[in-house]
Amino acid sequence: MVESQIQEIRRALRSMMSGPVSSSMREKGLAYKLNFGVDAVRLRQLADQLPHTHELAAALWKEDVRELRLLAAMVQPVESFPPELADLWVEQMRFPEEAEYTVMNLFARLPYASEKAFVWMAREEFMFRLCGFLLMARLLMQGATPAPRDADELLDQAEAALHDCDTAVRLAAAKCLIKFEDTCPQYAERVEALLES
Repeated sequence: MVESQIQEIRRALRSMMSGPVSSSMREKGLAYKLNFGVDAVRLRQLADQLPHTHELAAALWKEDVRELRLLAAMVQPVESFPPELADLWVEQMRFPEEAEYTVMNLFARLPYASEKAFVWMAREEFMFRLCGFLLMARLLMQGATPAPRDADELLDQAEAALHDCDTAVRLAAAKCLIKFEDTCPQYAERVEALLES
């Protein structure tokens, strides 16, 4: 059943394929086994037509095909996605784009999202830190307001990340700080000092 669903999805993706976009992504280092070059809007439209089951999401995630991995986060139901599986998905991510899509379409909807954001920001591995800051920024955009102790923790983690050797982590931390300043203007002075340094 799942196998035939994946074959149908591949056919749909083939019909939407953009060769130039796919080539451009490959040149930029997105070295999947297969990349159809399908944009976010069309992927979302396709995801809306698919069954939202854990079985389908798990099968899509296992494929080394850009669009299938991005679709996995769009069709994975929140209630059948335990915290340890979230960690496993982050471990298996290879590109920042996967982190961005998965945070936006799945991680930000999880009931334990805030807890994961803080844990991941403090990890040493690049992809965990990236997901942590992307997730925290997304939660702040959704109206989350950190308690004072959590705010201090966020500022400490962001300060360290702003000096990270990885550009994607630095950018994610800076964007997260900007969202934090919008949400908690009482910290504006500290945030501005961090961003200027």
